[in-house]
Amino acid sequence: MIDRLEKEVDMLERHLQVLKMVIDNEPIGIVKMSNETGYPHHKVRYSLRVLEEENLIEPSSQGAITTDETAEFVDDLDGKVDEIIEKLDGMKIDEMAEIEG
Repeated sequence: MIDRLEKEVDMLERHLQVLKMVIDNEPIGIVKMSNETGYPHHKVRYSLRVLEEENLIEPSSQGAITTDETAEFVDDLDGKVDEIIEKLDGMKIDEMAEIEG
């Protein structure tokens, strides 16, 4: 149960690292991202596809670039992560025992 969540968090972390590289280095290609992150090409390609489906990046002839929606996503990201952290903190058994007891 927790293993699946951990894998999803790892994948989200990779997607966000790839997005940050695009933001900082646009246009940027798969080979350069793979070399700099250490992720295999197929994992970088998958992250790029996910980011493209979310309209956060788009392909260009020189490599991936950001879209008009990227800045808003980045602005909202910290708040959303904080909400998830708070929810996860509330799931700790010790926290539940304090609430019930």
